[in-house]
Amino acid sequence: MNGKAVPRGEGEVSTRTRLERGRGALGPALELVHTGRAPTRAVLTAELGVTRATAGAVAAELEALGLIRIDAKPSAAAGSQGRPSHRLSVVETGPVALAAQVHADGFRAALVGLGGRIVATAPGCEAVGADPAQVLGSVVDAGARLLRETGRRCVGAGLAVPSAVAEPEGTALNPLHLAWPAGSHVREIFADRVREAGIEGPAFAANDVNLAALAEHRHGAGRGARDLLCVATGHRGVGGALVLDGRLHTGSSGLALEVGHLTVNSEGQACYCGGRGCLDVETDPLAFLTEAGRAPGPEGLLVQARALIRDSYGDPSVRSAAEVLIDRLGLGLAGLVNILNPDRIILGGLHRTLLEADPERLRAVVADRSLWGRSGGVPILACTLDYNSLVGAAELAWQPVLDDPLAALG
Repeated sequence: MNGKAVPRGEGEVSTRTRLERGRGALGPALELVHTGRAPTRAVLTAELGVTRATAGAVAAELEALGLIRIDAKPSAAAGSQGRPSHRLSVVETGPVALAAQVHADGFRAALVGLGGRIVATAPGCEAVGADPAQVLGSVVDAGARLLRETGRRCVGAGLAVPSAVAEPEGTALNPLHLAWPAGSHVREIFADRVREAGIEGPAFAANDVNLAALAEHRHGAGRGARDLLCVATGHRGVGGALVLDGRLHTGSSGLALEVGHLTVNSEGQACYCGGRGCLDVETDPLAFLTEAGRAPGPEGLLVQARALIRDSYGDPSVRSAAEVLIDRLGLGLAGLVNILNPDRIILGGLHRTLLEADPERLRAVVADRSLWGRSGGVPILACTLDYNSLVGAAELAWQPVLDDPLAALG
């Protein structure tokens, strides 16, 4: 017999070591497929820095868990040479996360699968009451109905709220536009309602703009950015979020990037925080409608403001109001650029509509107010995901699965 004999047990140890190494790569591998960064097994092998055999075993185990699909016989692209690599994709009929969002004009529940794909949604109510327990009970009930109708397995639940959420308590510190008591224990209430509905998995809660940024970074306009700044105005108020080196920056207690309280108009409106001329009250939908001389209608502030810009931008009062808000928004963004030096800015809600209406004006204001020409040239893009806060809420629930698929689903 040629070669050195392998002592009894040594081969078993080597096999076990390879198996443990492969299982340790399950989470990173799933995240790569989940975010679209590993469309093939060859890319997965390179990204993980493992052997082809290990990557194949990892992909096979994720497939056995019902999370991804392996196409072993993909058709070759025109002009390509050699055998194409196995294609990897998420299972469209696999587990889902329950996502919930509450805002000033209503709430919405959704089921979101891997890849950030919304499987089903339930329309929300027209008004949100002052009792968080009642509201969150209603949105969880809507989500539970979706789960019954689809028959999907649920990995957990996530909630997006228009408030800073303090950590580790999970309390909404300033749900001003909801009329909820300051310091409401939204995560605890939400988790209780989820358990009462018989929904399995952990429950989470976070600020809606933070979650929008997380979703856009993984699946939308922020993909590939290292330091991503997101600023958005939804139904009321303005929020901001920062992703640093691929991770959401929330500060020491979850309260970072309260950009809504940057002063952009020293002679402006009184803000709920006690200041004056804050971004929060100078660039949200209500501010735009007021500047344009329009009274709020029944369809919701954000819907009304967006429609006015898109359908009536030729009206001098509408254009003038948009330019005023663009200048104020640009001033706030320039201040953030000077402090944070992001490599990309994405805008959501009404800010996205303002960018689309006059991108050159907004970019010129930011560049003019930035200290360095290079910083002033940071790309400013529109968010691309529908319901990005809902998708981000689902990301919270998916995270334990991405961290350790076997522990979460095994």
